[in-house]
Amino acid sequence: MSKDDRPRPGDTISPRKSAKVQFATLTLQLEAFVVLFAAFALHGLRNSSYERGPLVLDSTAAMWVVTGVLFVVLLVLSRMVGSEAGYVVGTAVQVPVLAMGLLLPMMFIVGAIFVAMWVASIKIGGRVDAERAAYDAAHPETAPNTDA
Repeated sequence: MSKDDRPRPGDTISPRKSAKVQFATLTLQLEAFVVLFAAFALHGLRNSSYERGPLVLDSTAAMWVVTGVLFVVLLVLSRMVGSEAGYVVGTAVQVPVLAMGLLLPMMFIVGAIFVAMWVASIKIGGRVDAERAAYDAAHPETAPNTDA
């Protein structure tokens, strides 16, 4: 950052978006696309007994509806994080993603990875936000203005 790019006293500095919100949003969006790709894998394996789980959806339409609804829920929920309810529902929606392992066993592993990413995004994002707030309190001349 050069000297000319630094804010001057009285400049309006736009506030940063919460790291916790950014991390949680990204995790849910990535998870939504993994569910979509799992649906493609299920569709490709529909006439094969190879790598299918204990739960078999015989109807192709039922498989697309189940995975499609989960895909849409994850995408909509990715825009709702930022409130406590959004984080609670985001945590609850990890269960159906893990349960997709009943349809496609590899989803147990992928789902567990995303559960770990979800927990990390909440914990690390909160820590980053706390560190930002502490820095802003210690350096008010570079802190974002909130009355703009």
